[in-house]
Formats: sequence, C-alpha cells, structure tokens
Amino acid sequence: VPAEEHTQLGHPENPSRIAAIMDVLEASGILANLFLVDPVPVGQKQLTQVHRPAMIEKIRFASSYGGGLLDADTYTTRASYEQARLAAGTTCALADLIIQEEVDNGLALVRPPGHHAELGRVGGFCLFNNIAIAAKHAQVQYGLERVAIIDFDVHHGNGTQDIFYADPSFLFVSLHLYQSFFYPGTGSLDELGKDQGVGTTMNIPLPPGSGDNVYRIFIKQLVEPKIVDFQPELLLISAGFDAHWRDPLASMTLSLTGYAKMIQQLRELAGRVCGGKILFVLEGGYQFQALAYGVLNLANSLMDHDEIIDPLGQAGIEEPDVTFLLKQLRQIHLPS
Repeated sequence: VPAEEHTQLGHPENPSRIAAIMDVLEASGILANLFLVDPVPVGQKQLTQVHRPAMIEKIRFASSYGGGLLDADTYTTRASYEQARLAAGTTCALADLIIQEEVDNGLALVRPPGHHAELGRVGGFCLFNNIAIAAKHAQVQYGLERVAIIDFDVHHGNGTQDIFYADPSFLFVSLHLYQSFFYPGTGSLDELGKDQGVGTTMNIPLPPGSGDNVYRIFIKQLVEPKIVDFQPELLLISAGFDAHWRDPLASMTLSLTGYAKMIQQLRELAGRVCGGKILFVLEGGYQFQALAYGVLNLANSLMDHDEIIDPLGQAGIEEPDVTFLLKQLRQIHLPS
C-alpha cells in the first residue's frame, strides 16, 4: 500500500519509501514468487477496538477538509484517512491469511506507519496503529488468547504500548534507541504495564551505537525466553529499518546483515512457539537503500532463502558495553 496521495513536500515519510522498496524487489525477481494481497480498507469496528472514536473522527475530518498538520510531525492530506484505512485493513487481511493457514507468513508493506499512534492520539508520522489493529482483530475474530508484538524500529513503539499496557493477553516488546531528546521519549526499562498487564510490556532501551552484536545478544538472552514463556499463538513484528547505521534520523549501527540475522532469529522463534505464524509490518526507515535491501532480505528470509544482500557493509564503530543493562533487564523480566 504505497499511499501515493498521502505525501507532504519535504517530509521524510513519503511514497518514495515504498517506491524504493518495490524497485529493489522487482529488480531481484522475487515478486514473481510472492503471493500478493489486494489492499482492503479496515472496518469501523476494527478501528474502534483500538482507537477512540474522537481520534478516528479527527483524522477523517482533517482529510475531508483537505488535510493539514495534526501535530508537529504528523500530516494529513485529502486522501490520508482512506489510505490509512487501507494500510490497517491490509495488515488485518494478512493476519487472516496467516491464521487461516492459507500462507505461512506475511509482510505488510504499508504506509502511513502506525506504531506511534496511541489509543486516542496520532503522532510520529502515524495515523492508525496498523499492527495493534491487526493484533486485536486476530484476538477478537479468532479467539486467540495470547498475541505477542516485537518492535525493532529505532523509535519506541509508544502507541502500541499505550493500547495494550493493561491487557495481559498481549505481550509487547520494544528494542529502541533511548537517549535524551530522542523521539518519543518513552520506553524506559521500568515501563512494565499496569493493572492486570504488569509484566507484559518489556522495553529494551538501548544506548547510541548499538548494532549487530547488541541486538543479537538481547534477542537471544532476553526476548526469546520472554516469548517462549508467554507462548503466543501469533507473533507480529513492527519492522523499522531506521536503526541502520546509514539512517539519517537516528544513531544506531545495525547493518543489513545484522538485520537479516535478527529477522532469522525471530522466524526461528515463531517456529518454536506458534507454528511459524509471523507477520512483519513496515514502520520506519528513511535511508532508501538500507530500507529497500532490508525489506529484500526480509522477503528472502520469509521464503527460506539464506542469501543476504548487503551493499552498504558495516558501520565500523565499536558497539557500547551493555552488560549491566542486560543484567538489569534479566532480573526484571526473567527473575527465575
């Protein structure tokens, strides 16, 4: 869902992101081997399971009057409401196919992105929270008792956290850059959930410069045991490629190879806990080459192709020591 009419001059979140991805996928020849899903709009019931009616109406109203800024970073155009409905609806449609076992796994290449959209507030380029809407839809439609969401976008998934913060049937895990003045400023290690949901939010606030090794260690030693303990019936991934070392909006050092290996870790994890039922949903990524080849490697992985294509190489920067952070988080989340 390229959402070509949802665009603002000079804004980093624009249709060129999807165009760059599709150019690389077409050049690789992989598109012929993919099962493509036609975009479908999300229903009002699915939206209101996750977002407050006043927020939905605000987006619809802004679009109906030609669009404009909803906050400092988040814009609408005349087409944005309908195109955001297509992004969320198509993500739900992919979840349907995976749960019904018509496909093994899925990749939702949709925009506008979603993981900063809260229960009642847009933000961070996001209108509707695509992954949260699909997760709740899966629970309601198919009676799933446990759904897990892992977010590896460089920014904390504050919207997804907000929506499921008190709900113990959803486990939310976010690995993100955490430093002063970095958006959205949430996602500290002591944000654990509330009420019945305490313990089903796990934030992994990483220091600047974290890259392939840091992400591999945290996935292996923290995320995997947490997910195995939770035993989800479906695994959803907010896939942002803005932790790449070339991305202009952040200061992490993941490489395309590191991304591909992390994706393989998550696929293997899904195979262990939920029969391989895994859906990746596009979030950020603003350096087009890193974004496009990141998605190509992801698509290859979903098709069980081992090839990793990395024209950008390594950052060549020493990663920070995260020993103490890992120890802290294991004590909080894996006390036994």
